[in-house]
Amino acid sequence: MLELETPHGIARVRLLEVESASAALVLGHGAGGGIDSPDLTGAARAAQEAGMSVALVEQPYRVAGRRAPAPAAQLDAAWVSVVSQLPFEELSLIVGGRSSGARVACRTAAEVGAKAVLCLAFPVHPPGRPEKSRLDELDGVEVPTLVVQGERDPFGLPPPGPNRIVVTVPGTHSLRASGTVQSAVSDWLTGLQVT
Repeated sequence: MLELETPHGIARVRLLEVESASAALVLGHGAGGGIDSPDLTGAARAAQEAGMSVALVEQPYRVAGRRAPAPAAQLDAAWVSVVSQLPFEELSLIVGGRSSGARVACRTAAEVGAKAVLCLAFPVHPPGRPEKSRLDELDGVEVPTLVVQGERDPFGLPPPGPNRIVVTVPGTHSLRASGTVQSAVSDWLTGLQVT
C-alpha cells in the first residue's frame, strides 16, 4: 500500500503490478465505498490477466475516515496528483472507477493523458431525477470508453456513444457479480489498442 500526498490530504494506493506490463489501469472507488467492491475487484483481475498493472486509489476523504465525499474539484485534484505519482511513466494509461470514481476519471481523462476510460455503474443522474443528468461528463471523454451498468440501475443507463460501448449486466447500481464485470472488462481490454 502506497501513501501519497495530494493537495487534499493523503491518498492510499494498492498497487497490483505485473511483470512486463503492457499498460496500466488506475481505478477509483464509489462515493461511500472502498477499493474492495466486487466490481473493482473483477475489473482489476481482468486487467492483470490481460497483462496490465493496476492501481486501486483510495481518495483522501476515505483515508481520513469520512464517508461523505469531498467536492468534485477536490476529488479531481487529488486524483490527478495521485496518477502523476504512480510508477507507470512508460505505460499507456487507462483510468476508471465505479460510480463517483467513474465520474472523476471521465472529468480528468484528458488531463492525465488517459488512452481509455472504464466506467463501472456510471451514475447518469440521481435516482428518480433524470433532469439532473451528468451525461455531459461521459460525453466529454474523447478516448475509447467502456461503461458496465446494472440493467436495473436506479442511477440510469447511459446510451452508447461515438467512442463508448455500454454493456448491461444483471443487477442494480452495486454490481455485486464480480465475475460478470470481469468478463465484460476482459472482452473490452482484449480488443483495446492503447499503445
